[in-house]
Amino acid sequence: MAKNKVVLGAPAAGAAIALDKVQDEVFSTGMMGQGFGLEPIGEKIVAPVAGEITMIAESKHAIGILTKEGLEVLIHMGIDTVGLHGEPFELKVKTGDKVQAGQEIANMALENIRLAGLQTTIMVIITNSADKLEGLDVEELEATAGQTVATAYVKEAKQKAGKRDYDALADIIIENVGGKENINNLIHCITRLRFYLKDEKLANDDVLRETDGVIDVMHASGQYQVVIGNEVTNVFDAVMKKLPGLGEGEAVETTTQDDGKNPVSRAFSNLIGVITGSMSPVVGVIAAAGIIKGLLALLTLPQLGGLLNVKDTAYITISAIADSAFYFLPVLVGFAAAKRLGGDPIVTAVIGGVLTYPQLVDWGREFKDMFTIGGFHFQFLNYTYSIFPMILAAWMAKKLGDWLKKTLPNYLQMIFNPLITVLVVSVITLVVTGPIIQGAANGIADFINWLVHASGWAGGLIIGGFYQLLVIFGLHWGVVPLVAQQISASGESSLNAIISVTMVAQGAAVLAVAIKSRKNDMKSLGIAAAISAFCGVTEPAIYGINLRYRKVFISGLIGSAVGGFITGLMHGSMFGFTGSLIGFPSFFNPAHPTELNSFYAFLFSSAAALIISFLVTWFWGYNDEMEMGKKVEKKKTPK
Repeated sequence: MAKNKVVLGAPAAGAAIALDKVQDEVFSTGMMGQGFGLEPIGEKIVAPVAGEITMIAESKHAIGILTKEGLEVLIHMGIDTVGLHGEPFELKVKTGDKVQAGQEIANMALENIRLAGLQTTIMVIITNSADKLEGLDVEELEATAGQTVATAYVKEAKQKAGKRDYDALADIIIENVGGKENINNLIHCITRLRFYLKDEKLANDDVLRETDGVIDVMHASGQYQVVIGNEVTNVFDAVMKKLPGLGEGEAVETTTQDDGKNPVSRAFSNLIGVITGSMSPVVGVIAAAGIIKGLLALLTLPQLGGLLNVKDTAYITISAIADSAFYFLPVLVGFAAAKRLGGDPIVTAVIGGVLTYPQLVDWGREFKDMFTIGGFHFQFLNYTYSIFPMILAAWMAKKLGDWLKKTLPNYLQMIFNPLITVLVVSVITLVVTGPIIQGAANGIADFINWLVHASGWAGGLIIGGFYQLLVIFGLHWGVVPLVAQQISASGESSLNAIISVTMVAQGAAVLAVAIKSRKNDMKSLGIAAAISAFCGVTEPAIYGINLRYRKVFISGLIGSAVGGFITGLMHGSMFGFTGSLIGFPSFFNPAHPTELNSFYAFLFSSAAALIISFLVTWFWGYNDEMEMGKKVEKKKTPK
C-alpha cells in the first residue's frame, strides 16, 4: 500500500504526453522507469519536484534530482541531444544545490535543437520506479511551467539491495560486444554506453539484454548502444579500466556499412571521407596561414605603396610563420590521416618529415636523379605543400604496421615495426606513388594549357567549372609550374586569371553558409574559411564545409564556371601570382597601366562568380537541416 505521494510538475510550458508517445524506445517502453513526456513551447526549464541536484550531465542535457522520499527524478531535455555538447543548454543550478518545485534550473534553446535535426521532447523519469513506486498517474494536458501533471505513489521504504559488482558487469559487456579487440572506442551519455565496434555482428544482443544491470541494446547512429540507466557512469568507468589505452576521442571507422549505394559510388564516398577526415584537423591552421599570406601579399603590392619589402626581416619572419603550415603539410596530414585510419600517428608523421627534409626538398626542386633503370630516370620531387601522396603513405603505413604486428615477435615490435614501416613506405612514396601522382598532375597541366589556347571562352568555362576538383586530390600543383612558366616567359597568365575566379566562387559559397546558418560553429568556421578563400587559399572552405555538404561545393563550381566563361570570353590575364579578391592588383598590366581590359574581366567575372555561387548555395546548396558528410582531408594549398 502506498504511504506517500509526490506530485510532479511540467518542466516547461507545453503539452504533457504519456510516456509511450515519446519517440525513443528506451523511454517510451519504460525501460528507464515510469514518467511522462512534454513537448515544450517555452525554453525556461523548471524543477518538477523539490529536492537536491545529484547529477548534471557533462553535455548539460540531463539533470537528476533526489527527493526527500528517495525518488530519483531525471529531467532529460531533448532526444539524442548528447551529441550537441551542451550548446543549446544554459544551466541555472549545480550539483548539490537544493531546489524547490517550479524553480528555474535551465534554459533550452529549442530552435538550435530543431536546426540540428533533433526532437525537443523533454522526459521526466523516475529512474528507481521499480523499487520506489506503487504507481504513477499522468494527465495529458497543455500545461504551464510547474503545473502539476503527474502523481507518484511511493512504496514504503525497504532495505537497500547490495552494491552491484560493476567489474563483473563490465566483463560481461566487453565479452558480448565482441571482446576488447572488437572495440574501437567507447563514450557514454546519461543512460547508455555508446560503443564504436569494428564489427557489430560479433556482438551478442540477446545475452546482453538478459544481463542483470543492462536494460536494453540498440543499434543507432553508427554506434552499438548498451542501455544501462542511471548507473551508466559507474559501468563506463569499470569498462574503461579493463580497456587501458582506449581513448575517448572520435571513433575510428574501420568498416564500411552497406548503405545501398553501388560499389563505385560507395568507394568514391569513402575516399572523400578519408580525404576530408585527414584534412579537417588542420583546416583552422591552414585558414589562419592563408589569411596571413594574403595580407602579406597585399602589403607588398607596389600599387598600394609597397608597405612591406619582401627582403625585410619582418616580412621574412611573418612569411615563415604562415608558410610553415604549408611547407610541413605532409607532416600534419600524415599525423591526422593516421588517426583517421587507425594507424600510428608518430610513425606516419615521421614519413611526412622525410618528404619535407630540406636536402630532399632541394634535390626535388632540381629534379635530381635518384637512379636510372633502362634509360628511365627516377627523380626526386618536391613534396612540400603536398597532400595526396601523404594520404596514400598513411594508408600504406597502417597496412604494413598491422601486418608487422602480427608477424614480428613482441620483443622486436618497439624498434623494428617503426623502422621497417618508415623505411619501406618512405621509399615507395619517393620512388613510386609520389612520382605517379605528380605525373598525373603534369598531364592535367598540359591538357589545361592546351584547352586555354584552343578556345578562350570554352577553356574558361571548363577550367572554371572543374579546377577546384583538382584541389581536392592535390593535382592542381601540376598546374602551378605552368602558371609560373607563362608569367616568366610573357609576363602574364590567362590560365591564372581563370584559376583566380574559382577561389572567389568557393569563398562565396562558404560565405553563404556562414551567413545563412544559425549554428555558431558553422558561422565561425565559414567566415574564417571565406576570408581565407578571398585571400587565395581555398582548402579551409573546401575541406571544412563545402565538400562535406556536397551541394555547397557544387554551388561553388557553378559560380566558377560562369566566372571562368566571362574571363575567357574577355581574354583576361593576370600579371602576378596572387589571386582571388585580394589579388586584384595582379590584373593591372604594369607595362601598359592604362590598359584595363584584364581588370574589367576580373571585376565582371569575380562579381558573377560571387553572386551566383552565393545565391545557388543560399537557395539550393545549404540549410541547417542538412546532414554533414564525413570529414574530408585537405590537399595542398589551393592556388
